[in-house]
Amino acid sequence: MDIARQKRDENIAEYILYIWQLEDLLRALRFEPRAVHETLVAPRDASDEWRREAQEWYMDIAALLQKEGKAEGGHLDHTLHLVGEMGDLHLMLMEQPVGRRYRELFARLAPSLPGLRTTLGRDDVSDIELAFRALYAAMLYRMKGTRAEVTDEVIQLISPVIAALADMYHKVERGEIDLYGEPAPR
Repeated sequence: MDIARQKRDENIAEYILYIWQLEDLLRALRFEPRAVHETLVAPRDASDEWRREAQEWYMDIAALLQKEGKAEGGHLDHTLHLVGEMGDLHLMLMEQPVGRRYRELFARLAPSLPGLRTTLGRDDVSDIELAFRALYAAMLYRMKGTRAEVTDEVIQLISPVIAALADMYHKVERGEIDLYGEPAPR
């Protein structure tokens, strides 16, 4: 929970990927409180209060996955909503003057998107959700030590786009930029 909170505050993209990884870990632990405690809580050098709060937080996520019908697979609506917000920001950056640098990064990625859709079998998602799913798939393949279906070349195109989008997301969130071109007052 402390890692998630820090990631949410510092890098929305890392937060989303962290929560997706946690979802899969909770599924692998079969949402069993004892397994969650032994794997995620007990190994941490922390106070009893932190351990209690962490256990509750992990079990709340497990319950939410089950409530949303995602015990077997899929991602929490919360993270998909954040990905949607980032997709909306992407569309705005594609149109507004403040998005010039972002558009240059995205233009390098755009030709790879049709092939990526085919590889991941995801015709039903936005370009930004597709990019997140590709990053997550590549991360899982690396963790398993297997060859990724998503090539390193494509990941090298996706990473700067998502990093720039996450940076802009936080700047908008903090009121540091105006999407319509004017710097925010300090």
